[in-house]
Order: sequence, then C-alpha cells, then structure tokens
Amino acid sequence: MALQECGLNLNRVSKELQPHGSPDFPCAGYLSSHRDRPEDVIPWHWHEEMEMVYVESGKMKIKIPSKSFFLEKGDCFIINSNILHDCTAAPECRLRFLVFSPLLIFGNDDLVFAKKYIQPLLSCSSFSGYCIKAGNNENVPCWFNRAFEALARDHYGFEFIVRENLSRICLFLYKEFDLQADTRNIPLNQDDLRIRKMLAYIHKNFAEDIFLSDISSSAGISERECLRCFQKTIQLSPIQYLLKYRIMQGAEMLLKNPADSISETAVFCGFDSPSNFAKTFKRFYNCTPREYRNRNLTR
Repeated sequence: MALQECGLNLNRVSKELQPHGSPDFPCAGYLSSHRDRPEDVIPWHWHEEMEMVYVESGKMKIKIPSKSFFLEKGDCFIINSNILHDCTAAPECRLRFLVFSPLLIFGNDDLVFAKKYIQPLLSCSSFSGYCIKAGNNENVPCWFNRAFEALARDHYGFEFIVRENLSRICLFLYKEFDLQADTRNIPLNQDDLRIRKMLAYIHKNFAEDIFLSDISSSAGISERECLRCFQKTIQLSPIQYLLKYRIMQGAEMLLKNPADSISETAVFCGFDSPSNFAKTFKRFYNCTPREYRNRNLTR
C-alpha cells in the first residue's frame, strides 16, 4: 500500500471525511512538507482514527484542546481518537503521519485486545495527546518508522509489520498511563462538546452576519463563557477564528472558482466589501487575492 496524498476533507463539524487506508486495512501513511504560511496550516479537525506524527526535519507546533506542543526533528506525537487538533510549521518541517483505526489493532470488540487494552486507552480522559521527545523512549519512534517504511515500500507482508509495530506503541501507551481494564465510555469534557457545537455553527454560517451572541447561543452558553471556552480550547477568540476560517474559505474559492470576481468571492465568504476582504486577505497571505489566484493557477 503506497503512501496517500495529504489533504483534508472536513464536514461542517470539523470531522475529517477522507478515508484512511481501506476497509480491509484501515491505516494510511502520509509524507508532507509545510511552511508557516496559511495554505500549509493543518486546521482544527478530528477523526475517529488514532494519529501518530513524526518530525523528519524542522520544527512544528501542534495543538490539542487546552494544550500546545513544539516538536523538533526526531520528536513523535500521538493523538487519541476523536480529539480536535491542528498543526503549524515553525517555520518549516517535513512530517511523517500514520492514521489508523483502532480496529486494526484489536479486530473486534469481543477480543481481549479490545476489552483489556485498547478500549481503556481510547476512553482514558488523561490521554488526548502524548509527546515523545527525541532521545526519550527511543523504541517508540523506532516502531513508528518501521511501520511507516513498511507501509511506504509495500513489500510482501507489510501489513503484519505495520500492525505489529502500531500494537507495540499502543501497549506502550497503555503502560505509560497505568491503565486497568475498564470498558467505560467516558464522554468528552464539557468544553470539548461546546467547542464542537460552536465550530459547527461557524462552519455552517460563516458567509452570513455572525455575532458573538450567535456563536455562544449555538452552545447554549453566555458570551463570557464562549470567550473563555475558545481561549482555553483553541487559543483564539471566536471572532478571530471566524475571520481566519472566512479567509481560508476565500482562498479556496479563489482557486476552485477562477471565473468568479474578487467581489463575488468576498461576498461568498462573508465579507461586507471587496476592500475589507482584500485588506484582511493580505494580512494572512502577504499578497492580494488577485496575486494569490494568479500565482497558484499558473503553477
């Protein structure tokens, strides 16, 4: 199985829709390079699969709700199932990703692998993300790279090598968090549930006039609580996130719909005037919308 192309396809609640691997082997590998520019940001999203990231070169910042981590060459980061996260180069990096369904490890819910090890790990409230710095727990990056290279080379029997090494990492995490067999399905904490509702509202209505009161109402909380929740969880205010999301949607529209005018694109992504759109766009992308379109469509 060759490496897959890195790219996100998100629904309105930030869940990634892109399949990782295939139904009979639900694991995918990605190799990608990033710089600290808006189009290279991996935005806030989540998926049911677990994700492992290895920094091949450079530096990056990865965020999960309420926490930020700076990773350097040789560092490894593991993200639990259903956890919101985003990644940004700092200022550039080359990354290896493995994204896989826990089913690959435990087979089905009736087996001991699920009941005793993986389900307790997935429902562990203290395991949202786990960072392993280069030089610490050296077995983990070694296991990761064995799995990644087996997947990339697609040699006979690579599936066994991938599954074996990912299983080793999961068992390491089980021991690290000192888990006991526990099949309780611990729900997301309140802030995570609220932020998902508010992000879903923004993603659905970004082209309309949106006020702080609208965003807070979508989660049934006060404006003050909304501000606290955003700042704690994703380290941005609701309006900053809305503006960033509008600009990113605008950048995508400029390339997907080249026949549309800049004015039409401004309206479609929620700006009240082309000049305001252009001014804000330049702040994020260091170029005008027209320059951005011309530069990327002529590549």
